Order: sequence, then structure tokens, then C-alpha cells
Amino acid sequence: MLLIGNGRLLSLVPDKPYQEDGAVAIDGDLIVAVGPTAELKARYPAAGWLDARGMVIMPGMINTHMHLYSTFARGMALKDPPPTNFLEILQRLWWRLDKALTLEDVYYSALLPLIDCIKSGTTTILDHHASPYAVSGSLEMIARAALETGVRTCLAYEVSDRDDEEIMRQGIAENIAAIKKYRGKEGLISATFGLHASLTLSDATLEACREAEGEVGSGFHIHVAEGIQDVEDALAKSGKRVVERLAVNGILGPNTIAAHCVHVTDREITILKETGTMVVHNPESNMGNAVGCAPVSDMLAAGVPVGLGTDGYTSDMFESLKTANVLRKFVSGDPGAGWVEVPAMAFENNRRIAGRFFPHPLGRLEPGAYADVILVDYQAPTPLGGDNWFGHLLFGFNGGLVDTTVIGGKVLMQGRRLLHLDEAAIAARARELAAKVWERF
Repeated sequence: MLLIGNGRLLSLVPDKPYQEDGAVAIDGDLIVAVGPTAELKARYPAAGWLDARGMVIMPGMINTHMHLYSTFARGMALKDPPPTNFLEILQRLWWRLDKALTLEDVYYSALLPLIDCIKSGTTTILDHHASPYAVSGSLEMIARAALETGVRTCLAYEVSDRDDEEIMRQGIAENIAAIKKYRGKEGLISATFGLHASLTLSDATLEACREAEGEVGSGFHIHVAEGIQDVEDALAKSGKRVVERLAVNGILGPNTIAAHCVHVTDREITILKETGTMVVHNPESNMGNAVGCAPVSDMLAAGVPVGLGTDGYTSDMFESLKTANVLRKFVSGDPGAGWVEVPAMAFENNRRIAGRFFPHPLGRLEPGAYADVILVDYQAPTPLGGDNWFGHLLFGFNGGLVDTTVIGGKVLMQGRRLLHLDEAAIAARARELAAKVWERF
């Protein structure tokens, strides 16, 4: 048993989000009690003790849309002219990179961003993977990396028609195998059914995926209307917009994640709401790819559960949080925008979305929730309390201030030092592999 205390406790439980002096008691991978430090020390005298030394004790951050495989693109030069639109970004970068990956590349390209997650306080990710020439076994490579690093991870392989039918079928099989092995089980790993996007999926492939998913009832994790090209393709294929096409093909529903939803209409927002589909906003990626900005406020107002992700741009969810806030203000022209929408996405909806894939609650420090806890070395320059914690977090926190990371009750980093991994050795091997990927790219 482990007791973490003597810190300022940010539980994110709505009726009592903050305690000036608090502690968390952990048994196995779950929280069993939360309360004043002295009280819990008296209740659990034999528990191991982790002294927060006045730091902020809070739940680990959750990233509901991530691409671990994108790691080896960092610093890489393209071999084609610079892209001028989103489809060209896919064609000239991501659809060449993923085809250059071997299973060992998949493993190492997952290890480094997972380490970054630990160092920045992100304790749960929902990943979305592609490696068309190394499909079979790829999700097991990511699961291995997640288990070795200790980061809670939901797997998915993005099925598409970019390659031949055999590769498409391998993608379906990879998803089903992972879902059967991990979904609903105890532990760090879960899985769902990945699809790339409407523009790379025929009606026949959507039908094959829906039939396979029917065996496991997992829902899907798919990119939706990220670029305008996805909309144009859907209209050309079916006479319907992306959300409409996916709805007709049975892809949407309460266990499905629709990442991005940049180019959606009011009618499509209504469909997302009526089907219970979850959406994930990825502000840095959308800005970087120049695809536009999702109508986040409209979707939230309609009752669509919109979460917050990074799309692989970063492992630091504090960074995504800040970007989402300023983007809301910039797009709306309202300096007051973001104060409600952003914490709703990052804390309430991310918790709800990730909770669809794991058997215990996440994102709060409360009994029964996963013991995913971070200590943030933040010295508040002004009063900090239950009514203004988000302002402190937004303007004062960053991943570099995370001192200690605990996932599933295991201390993975303390004093900014990884306790179980040789990051330098892992990075050295990754550089060797990345150089070869760049040659094949």
C-alpha cells in the first residue's frame, strides 16, 4: 500500500476539487481513500509514504487521440516538394513514413513518446496506429512498449484501402485480436477498432469492418472530416457528407471516437449527438496542418462529448490545453471563450471518453479510481483554491513541472528521474533505427 500526501490536493471531484493539505491512499492499482494527510496517515500506519513536500497532487492527464508511430518523423526531411494542402501532407509524409516502419521501429517509436508522457504527466493515451507493411503484431509491439514504460494505453490499428485487400484484412484481424485480448480486462492495456478516414475507406471495407466489430462490440476510432478533402471525397462517393456517410454505414455510436470533426455542419453535429458518438479536438495538429478549427462550442452546446487530444504533435497535455484555450479565443473573437469549454474537454470529457475503454474510473482522485497520480512542482504566486484552480493550471502548469508520476499505483518517475527505464539507451537505438527509416522513406 502507498500513501501520497503532504501536498495541495487537486482531486477534480466536482463538489470538492481542492484541498489545501491532502493525501491519497493507494492499494494495488486503485485509490482507496482521499483526505487530510494526518487522517490518512493515522488510518494507514503501515503504508509506504511518498512525501509531496507541498507540491500539487492531481490526477494524471489523459490524451484521447495520439499517434505514437509519428515519432520517427521528427527532424526528417521530405523527399517531395513541400505539401500545399492536407491531402498532400498525408501523401508526402505520413503515408510514406508508416510504410517504412518495421515491427522494431513500431516498438521504439512508441517507447520514446511514452517516456515523454511519463515526464509530462500524461498517464493515459488512446493511440491510433498504422504500419501497412508490418501490420501483424504491430499492436503487440505497442502493448509491449506501454507495459514496459507503464503508461495506460488503448490500442487501435487504422484500417484503410490505401493498399491491397490483404493488408486491409490484416488490419481488421489486428484490431480484433487486440480487442479480444485486452478490452475490458484489468491492467494497463485496452483496445478498440481503428479506421483511418472516410476518404480511404470504401463502402465494402466499411461493411467488412462493421461485421467484424459486431463480434466484439468495441466501437471505432476514426478520423472524421479533418481536412476538407475528406468531405469532398465523401460527397463524390455517396452524395453524403462524412458524418452522414459513416452514420449510414453503422460506424457511429456511443463507443466510437470521431477525431477532429473540423468540417461538420449543424446537421452532422445533430447526428453525432443522436448517436452518442464521442469527438476529440486536436488544436495544435489542426493549426499545424492548416485544416481549420472544429466548431467545439457548437458541439459542446449540442451535448456532444468533445475531448482533447494531441494527434501526436506532443505528449504534453498541458501544452494542448493552453493551445485549445487561445484557439477558442482567436476563432471566436471572444476573449472570454475557452474558460468553460477547455476544462470540460480536458478533464470531464476526456475522463468519460477514456472510461469507455477501461474497467475503472480515470481522471479523478477518488476511491475506486485508477491510481494515476502526478505531483506538480508549482509554487502558486497567488491564492489557489477550488474556485480558481483552472486559471493556475492554465497559466502556471507545464509538463516540465511534473516531478513525480504514478500510474496504476507504481512510481515511474520521482524527482524528474525515471526509476525503471534507461532513456539514453532507448533513444540511442531509436536514432539508429530512425536513420534507416529515413533511407527507406
